[in-house]
Amino acid sequence: MAIKITYKDQEFSVGDSVRVNYKIKEKDKERLQAFDGVILAIKGLGENKNFVVQKHASDAVNVERIFPINSPWIDSIKKLRGPKVKIRRSKLYYLRDPKAKTI
Repeated sequence: MAIKITYKDQEFSVGDSVRVNYKIKEKDKERLQAFDGVILAIKGLGENKNFVVQKHASDAVNVERIFPINSPWIDSIKKLRGPKVKIRRSKLYYLRDPKAKTI
């Protein structure tokens, strides 16, 4: 049950809002693309750690992406802000549930 990861001497934990810049290769070109979201879960031990980032897109659509911490495609990870309240869980899967819309 890992709830913290270290990437280039920075610590990240579950519930942090992060921006992950990763490299995308298109034919012979490489470019950086940012993925902003909340860290929902951190899985694995040692070198095999993965973390799940969830981003809120338009019309109540959530996009999740799994990043291996030692991937050569990750350029940088920047912590935007910490959680609003103290997190006491290791997995925040309850954030996946759709919120009820009121009209």
